[in-house]
Amino acid sequence: MAFAGTYQLESQENFEPFMKAIGLPDDLIQKGKDIKSTSQIEVNGDHFKVTVTTGTKVMVNSFTLGQESDIETITGEKVKAVVKREGNKLITSLKGIESVTELVDANTIVNTMTVGGIQYKRISKRI
Repeated sequence: MAFAGTYQLESQENFEPFMKAIGLPDDLIQKGKDIKSTSQIEVNGDHFKVTVTTGTKVMVNSFTLGQESDIETITGEKVKAVVKREGNKLITSLKGIESVTELVDANTIVNTMTVGGIQYKRISKRI
């Protein structure tokens, strides 16, 4: 199955506790909790370009599987990370946040981020 495509956030679990745990201010948490983000994933061999649009904020991350890349985190910080592919999963660790993005079927991506025992899950559908 291919990751490439455009996906709309359909549902999320544990948004507020997770955002508090990573240090996002309460006003940004309140503004962001009901916004349906759109993710566009472009794939060329092992190279990925992921563009996430949340309201007026656009975050673009480009990376090649297995190579260290600069990745922007949810808080806007740039960190060095290596993204690996295991079957239908993209796995990385960003400053203590474990991130697993899984293509669960042809039209659904589930992104699970874990920090300090708090698991935040985002379910997006292909549009």
